[in-house]
Amino acid sequence: MTDKVAEFRALHVPGNPLILVNIWDAGSARAVAGAGAKAIATGSFGVAGAQGRADGEDFPLEDVFENLDRILSVTDLPVTIDMESGYGADAAAVGTSVGRAKAAGAAGINMEDRLPGENALLPVAEAVARYRAAADTGIFVNARCDTFRGADVAKDGAALVAATLERARAYADAGAGSLFVPFLLDPKSIGAICEGSPLPVNILRGRGGPTHRELAALGVARISHGHQPWAGAMAWLTGQAVQVLGGEEPDY
Repeated sequence: MTDKVAEFRALHVPGNPLILVNIWDAGSARAVAGAGAKAIATGSFGVAGAQGRADGEDFPLEDVFENLDRILSVTDLPVTIDMESGYGADAAAVGTSVGRAKAAGAAGINMEDRLPGENALLPVAEAVARYRAAADTGIFVNARCDTFRGADVAKDGAALVAATLERARAYADAGAGSLFVPFLLDPKSIGAICEGSPLPVNILRGRGGPTHRELAALGVARISHGHQPWAGAMAWLTGQAVQVLGGEEPDY
């Protein structure tokens, strides 16, 4: 497993980003692996949605590990799982949950710096304690930083970049392996974060934002697709069902 963690870590190269088409179960993992993926990553929204559950740790932790086990059974690629806020009320509990993910075979995790259902970010010291507990397990921690969530980049871009870099330095000191900054499509801000971050930067690809090549040129080291593959698959399924149930033939 240590080799899988090291293998996964080595895929984070600024300018030559690891592209993750996020999956939700073993079947979608097999499909993405077969397309030539270098690693497999779950997205919590799709994982929960595929089971009729809500995002925000509504998907029980035991189910998280059952899903991980099924995914690992169909691929030898490094697997990173979205553990939302770490499934723990405090740093010690986070360490226990993440330690189980490491023991089960995950090479990495995603973890947020706000609690389920909360809009406010955790104080830096509290977030650092949680990230340190996760990183101390030996797993690769993709530290999600939600400074741009719901923010006005046009108005506050410079301040948001500064706040993000402050957290990046703190999360790096806590042992995180990369910095995930979702909800950010502004190339100038992305470039500034990549230039100033001590950690390789992960950006969530979004419609209307920079392309994969443009993100690479900005210095991004990892590009995630988040809930979008699951949402796209469900939209396709719904559309086909509407056609068929409306008396038409499907596209498949």
